[in-house]
Amino acid sequence: MLNKKPVKRMLGAGLAAVLCAALAVQAQTGGTQQSGSQGGTGQSGTGQGGTGQSGTGQSGTGQSGTGQSGSGQGGTQGSTASGTGGTATVSSADRKIVTDLAMANMSEIEAARTAQSKSQDDKIKKYAQQMIDDHTKALSEVQQLAQTKGITLPSTLDRAHKAKADKLAALSGDAFDRAYMAQAGVAEHKKTHSMLTRAQGRAKDADIKALVTRMTPTVDQHLNAAQELHGNKNNAKGSSGTATEKSGQ
Repeated sequence: MLNKKPVKRMLGAGLAAVLCAALAVQAQTGGTQQSGSQGGTGQSGTGQGGTGQSGTGQSGTGQSGTGQSGSGQGGTQGSTASGTGGTATVSSADRKIVTDLAMANMSEIEAARTAQSKSQDDKIKKYAQQMIDDHTKALSEVQQLAQTKGITLPSTLDRAHKAKADKLAALSGDAFDRAYMAQAGVAEHKKTHSMLTRAQGRAKDADIKALVTRMTPTVDQHLNAAQELHGNKNNAKGSSGTATEKSGQ
């Protein structure tokens, strides 16, 4: 018969080995799961960190974009405000200077056109053409400046200048020539010269002052030419009258 004690010992040792192996497997499985769980948690944490960084980056970009946009709008608004401010700073005295310059040029152009159609004197017609050319150019400069400064100019002659133009247009022949040179040639250019002289000292706007300075030499040249022509017409009339008187005697 077999001894039962060694058999029991063998069975007990085998069972213990099996139990130990099972516990070892369970321990490894549990460790692996914990490691995986921890790894998963680590990945999740990394993912959250990445998301956080992405969110921060987007937020930073958004703020940067907004800042640039705000800066651009601010610059545009500032530029517009500056332009508006420049227009608003033109004083009423400066506005009157520009308006008077426009009226003076319009009046000279109107009178010169009448002279071109009514005068029979070639010298006067030539003078009138110069008035049309020079004053049309000057009027264009005045209009451009007025637009820049936000100044509204008249489109037609005022009542006083219209009355003078109508009175001149009613004349003809030698009477017209003398009246044109005396009025549009001498008197109006003297008036404009005085206005420009005052404006040079009173104008506050640098652009208006510069325009006044540019126009002054041309007006002086017109006045000198008109005085010479007017003097010649008066001398011719005096000589004609003297000759008539001598002939009558």
